[in-house]
Amino acid sequence: MDTSKPFNVLFLCTGNSARSVMAEALMNKEGAGRFKAYSAGSMPTGRVNPGVRPIVESCGFHLTDFRSKSWDEFARPDAPPLDFVFTVCDNAAGEVCPIWPGQPMTAHWGVPDPAAAEGSDAEIGAAFAQAARQLGNRIRLFLSLPLESLDRMSLQTRLREIGERADQAGSVR
Repeated sequence: MDTSKPFNVLFLCTGNSARSVMAEALMNKEGAGRFKAYSAGSMPTGRVNPGVRPIVESCGFHLTDFRSKSWDEFARPDAPPLDFVFTVCDNAAGEVCPIWPGQPMTAHWGVPDPAAAEGSDAEIGAAFAQAARQLGNRIRLFLSLPLESLDRMSLQTRLREIGERADQAGSVR
């Protein structure tokens, strides 16, 4: 892979209000300079869930830096060319995705929806923090891959393994 330019990464979820937004913020912080992250949804809610505020702020962003938007924006000819597309919720993984120009690498990195959490403010906050930890684990594993030395098939395998095993003890080899 050509590592001379930043890679564009799109995180997809159904509503683009929580998980995909957190992943966008985490990747833009952790992968700054090497990666540029975006997020979108198949059926965007039109608003970012306020529960993501602590996560995006811990990454150095403001909640107003993000918006809930359709994945159609990234299938247009004027969209940034995508290198990687990750689904972060089960609903989006089963949906028919648009045809992405340039054939980006794809994988499913499902995480439970913190926006569906019920209970006290502390319990809901804990659900958002847990989702952010899981996404952060996957992103850090991804960032540690030797992209310049992996062929496309090996990289695809590693991307899938991150989604399947990132939260298990140990690391993806």
